[in-house]
Amino acid sequence: MKTPIIDFVSEYCKKEAQRLHMPGHKGKEFLGFEKYDITEIKGADSLFEASGIIRESEKNASEIFGCNTFYSTEGSSLCIRAMLYLAVMGKKDPLILAGRNSHKTFLSAAALLDFDVRWIYPNEKSGFLSCNVSAEDVEREILRLNKKPDAVYLTSPDYLGCVLNIEEISKVCRKYGVLLLVDNAHGAYLKFLSSSLHPMDSGADMCCDSAHKTLPCLTGGAYLHISKNADLRLAENAKEALSLFASTSPSYLILQSLDMMNKYLSEGYKAVLEKYIGRLCELRQSLEKHGFETVSQEPMKITVNAKKYGYTGYELGKILEENGVFPEFYDSDFLVLMFTPQIEDWEKIKTVLLSVPKREEIKSEYPSFVKPLRVMSIRQATMSEKELISVKDSLGRVLASPSVSCPPAVPVAICGEVIDEKVINAFLYYGVEKCFVVKQNGEI
Repeated sequence: MKTPIIDFVSEYCKKEAQRLHMPGHKGKEFLGFEKYDITEIKGADSLFEASGIIRESEKNASEIFGCNTFYSTEGSSLCIRAMLYLAVMGKKDPLILAGRNSHKTFLSAAALLDFDVRWIYPNEKSGFLSCNVSAEDVEREILRLNKKPDAVYLTSPDYLGCVLNIEEISKVCRKYGVLLLVDNAHGAYLKFLSSSLHPMDSGADMCCDSAHKTLPCLTGGAYLHISKNADLRLAENAKEALSLFASTSPSYLILQSLDMMNKYLSEGYKAVLEKYIGRLCELRQSLEKHGFETVSQEPMKITVNAKKYGYTGYELGKILEENGVFPEFYDSDFLVLMFTPQIEDWEKIKTVLLSVPKREEIKSEYPSFVKPLRVMSIRQATMSEKELISVKDSLGRVLASPSVSCPPAVPVAICGEVIDEKVINAFLYYGVEKCFVVKQNGEI
């Protein structure tokens, strides 16, 4: 498959032109890649008005993913805000029904777009990082509402590797005439499994993929996908939606990386992935045979329930790091390892983990989702004058900011909710010592 963006930049570099345009490094080496870092010069096209090489590259991506695909150089966060804008565009008093484990970017979109949110909580006990929402859960919540939501918004896969049954959920959404939006940031590769699990092949109307999370793309490279079966207005307004929240200076390094993904994905990636997942399955089985419990359904992610093995996730993570292996994430409960075919040798990972002696199971449980009293909208709380205080002094105050780091970026409480004892306990459990609250008498 052709790589029009890469080809253009390569030809430009050969000219050794005097660059009287941005960026300020003028193509001179500081880190080594500067000559490839250009801006919207003649012929380079413009991301949000694409009609040349970028549009050609996006068409290549669209062909690969089987939908209308648009590039982001600002990660899935930009795509999430854009698809939520498209979902509520032109709607009066918009309402989104969302899985409670939504990324904090969803909250910033709610604040900017001023839509109302109703949360879907799973029936079974579930921690903050995972939310196993079923089609039945979605239908139950749609029927509970006084008005039809403008969209259902879900995260799949989630941070721990739980993959929802998007196909069944999409049937429910179609039944009630509701858009289905999926945060698929961790699942770009799902398209290329022997049987695709990608949301766009399972009936979603829109989704985002972070190419940089599970494909060999530079950080920030992402896709906004829109189904060809969706309302034509969504794809027609996609560029406008993206530009509304994006920088006017998109990285051409990231655009070249996304361009390269088309070539990479179209030239044997599916076969490579299938073989790799088979080998990874063997590693997972070795760990489980040794006594580790893994909880991820996602084939390229191994999530270890550390306490079942007698350790905290922190302890297992530190052991790996001391041996030169750096996990994606760990906390009190879980150790998350993310793989791609670029990791060819995992003998060290296996050797280190299997050398850790099993201990008696740690019985303490992680906090489950809480449902505090909501007294302000997300927008009102976010836009209010706020102050940073100790979590221990926050009882009865109204949360003004998600107060959670990334990763995992799943809020303990929602902006506009009253902080109660359960929220405080959950904050402290996850190491959050300070939080922003609405300043008293400072609401706007």
